[in-house]
Amino acid sequence: MYDDELYMRRCIELAQLGAGHVAPNPMVGAVIVYQNRVIGEGFHQKYGEAHAEVNAINSVKDSSLLPESTIYVSLEPCAHFGKTPPCADLILEKKIGRVVIGCRDSFEKVDGKGIQKLKANGVEVVVGVLETECRTLNKRFFAFHEKKRPYVILKWAQTQDGFIDRPRTGHAAGINWVSSTETQSLVHHWRSQEPAILVGRKTIENDNPSLTVREVQGQNPLRIIIDSQLQLPAESTIFKDGLKTLVFNRIKHESKENITYYKLEAIDTQHILEALYQLNIQSVFVEGGSRTLQYFLVNHAWDEARIIVGKNKFQDGVKAPVMQGVPRFHEKFSEDEIYYYFRK
Repeated sequence: MYDDELYMRRCIELAQLGAGHVAPNPMVGAVIVYQNRVIGEGFHQKYGEAHAEVNAINSVKDSSLLPESTIYVSLEPCAHFGKTPPCADLILEKKIGRVVIGCRDSFEKVDGKGIQKLKANGVEVVVGVLETECRTLNKRFFAFHEKKRPYVILKWAQTQDGFIDRPRTGHAAGINWVSSTETQSLVHHWRSQEPAILVGRKTIENDNPSLTVREVQGQNPLRIIIDSQLQLPAESTIFKDGLKTLVFNRIKHESKENITYYKLEAIDTQHILEALYQLNIQSVFVEGGSRTLQYFLVNHAWDEARIIVGKNKFQDGVKAPVMQGVPRFHEKFSEDEIYYYFRK
């Protein structure tokens, strides 16, 4: 008797190796077991390339063992032609007799079709082993396909007395740091995990940020700015550094070099998330400012929030957004405390 959970945990470990390289595809891991011995492993390594099942099957040195083996896969094998042929067909071709699946794939071109094809051809199929963990692994993918919007992560840093910025006078610009330099680097790592980052106009006016991952290795996210009336000055860093930027506004649709102006009927969370879905953006990291973050909170248009609490106090300034409920967990990081919230 096989320990299905043991091998599924290994699938999840393998799947995570594809983080940052497979989107908008999901992260998937696969393990092939013969007589309680792992004879093959694989994961989806890069978007457009072979899926986990293919890599696992190709890693098996003695293919004659496959008909008597079990293949474990963290996500339902595909049954359609996409960038690659259907994995369910390959499993049938290799005559693998037992398939253990972590969770069903809710993408409309799969959504049970892989499971159905395998069962219809006499394969023993077990579904739902470590299902919660497997769905959590691809929370962005599932939110995108099931909710028809990107997975939304809110993030802000606030002082001990609940401010995210000092009072602003005149045209004073520059970042009033709340967190430690180590935590700032962590935020850059968080940015590298998402395809897009979003802020409001005031954040650009006040801080003139670059919104990049310059402190870590990784790909810069698409920068999304909310500027309803196109009031931001042309000398802002985001307009001058050559990196891709999208500006949601009420005035024009236009693309020029690295800047795309995207006209919305209304500047609200519904229209913003609908536009991001149409742009095939699976997740977005919302960093500010306070008003923008509060809109997402009030409209329940978020999935996860990460609140950094620094050790200092401002006494006065811009109040932090109001988060209801209790965090699922928190951690001490450098000089700061980080609280993690998840919306049910």
